[in-house]
Amino acid sequence: MTIEVNTMEQPILRADGVRFSYTTAEGVAPVVLDGVDLSIEEGSFVAVLGHNGSGKSTLAKHMNAILLPTGGTVYVNGMDTAEDEYLLDIRRTVGMVFQNPDNQIVANVVEEDVAFAPENLGVPPQEIRRRVDEALKAVGMYEFREHAPHLLSGGQKQRVAIAGVIAMQPRCIVLDEPTAMLDPVGRQEVLSTIKTLNRTSGVTVVLITHHMDEAAQADRLVVMSKGKVIADGAPKTVFQDVEGLRAVGLTVPETTGLLWALRQDGLDLPLDALSDEECANALYALLH
Repeated sequence: MTIEVNTMEQPILRADGVRFSYTTAEGVAPVVLDGVDLSIEEGSFVAVLGHNGSGKSTLAKHMNAILLPTGGTVYVNGMDTAEDEYLLDIRRTVGMVFQNPDNQIVANVVEEDVAFAPENLGVPPQEIRRRVDEALKAVGMYEFREHAPHLLSGGQKQRVAIAGVIAMQPRCIVLDEPTAMLDPVGRQEVLSTIKTLNRTSGVTVVLITHHMDEAAQADRLVVMSKGKVIADGAPKTVFQDVEGLRAVGLTVPETTGLLWALRQDGLDLPLDALSDEECANALYALLH
């Protein structure tokens, strides 16, 4: 039975004062999330940035009830993740993609792997065929539909993993450092896929990353440190706080770093020129 939840004016994801502690074998419970408040609107592309141990991956696992908060509440489309009767609908609403695509690929043929989740949801065969074809086309892997996944590159495997999530038709996809194990080409393939999904299909995307260049491509950037949200806004605004980010062990995009260094020498340059083209134009304008 599908549980209807009133979604009027509600964000698709919301964290209210979320706390979380892992209990170790010694009985110690270090705080990983420390009072996180966060709302994510449907159709947005949000990057969550932070160094290792900042709590960003733990937060990601709360977004489809893989983990449950030890304090506070997480809502998915208005559903409290701690309520057991909502679990199936939560998992249908939010799909997860992890670092290692090999951990998500379960079949010996690409199209069979993409069909796995819809089959388990009881989707009719004809509808599965349509979803699989559309999902593979959406990630640019349709021509590989009869290939063996283990023969694909890392970037191709990750795109197949994303297709498997798309075939479930979630309204939101959370990607937990999906490019961490990929080379630059594979990283670009996955990022291009993510942006296309968001902009052409309206899928809400939450990208967990520690790469500055990836975070810069999102519409909104949330920065975490020591289990707290310390910055939240447009990348062009957040990255201007170069000293604040460096104070918590983070860097900034190379373009911002260059412009900031030149500003320290007294040159009148903007810090919101994130792309290579914008940076080059700012330098050109200064010289002329």
